[in-house]
Amino acid sequence: MSEVKFLVEVERLAGALQQSSRSIMEAAKKAAETIQRGNWVQMFGSGHSVLPIMDCFPRYGGFVGFYPIMDPRVMWTTVSGPGGAEEVLWLERQEGYMRDVFLKHHQWKKDDILIVISHGGQNAAPVEVALAAKEAGLYVIAITSEENHLYKPVTHSSGKKIGDIADLIIFNGVSPEDAVVDVPGVAGKVGGLSTLSAIAIIQSIVSETALELSRLGYKVKPFASPNVEGISKTHNDEVYDEFRTRLKETVKS
Repeated sequence: MSEVKFLVEVERLAGALQQSSRSIMEAAKKAAETIQRGNWVQMFGSGHSVLPIMDCFPRYGGFVGFYPIMDPRVMWTTVSGPGGAEEVLWLERQEGYMRDVFLKHHQWKKDDILIVISHGGQNAAPVEVALAAKEAGLYVIAITSEENHLYKPVTHSSGKKIGDIADLIIFNGVSPEDAVVDVPGVAGKVGGLSTLSAIAIIQSIVSETALELSRLGYKVKPFASPNVEGISKTHNDEVYDEFRTRLKETVKS
């Protein structure tokens, strides 16, 4: 039986991500300390890098303490036209939009931390969010490609990529071009891998954070499928109540 080439790359990726386990555990420890103190693990990604953010909370297995920063203008809802990928790819490269417009209405505190995801690490949107968080005193974690971080040119006027701003970098184990499967006679590869990698990293951080919180005596209440035995009908309502309560408390403080 022939191997499925993309799944071969997924298997290789799993091994590569184990090499980042120390960084993942460090991120989880920092996240646990932040959540235990009543603060937020803020998260940002634009373009396809918003998908790991959306897959963190609220989703089954996620819990309160992780806060997705999402701007519908830098996440596409169709292929082209209003909300299209073409428009998003243009906007996330425009300097000043995140810094001077979007972040005006966003609130965070120096005791929060930020996880910012960008495979390339160069676009204005993630760079400006990371810079703003750093200037506000937050601890910043970047999830990005090692080769892009080390070798690709800077495109933002700050002279920085997200890895240059971060206190901690988690490398995603994916090659700069992102796609991983060669097709004979075709220029360029198919089968993008960085989103799957970022989701695996985020879910690893979520899981290790819950385990660390448990060791600290803090039991999380995961957003859970109502089909699971032992989950009450009001369980997820209670999760949302916890989210709203934390939000109100952090806004007031």
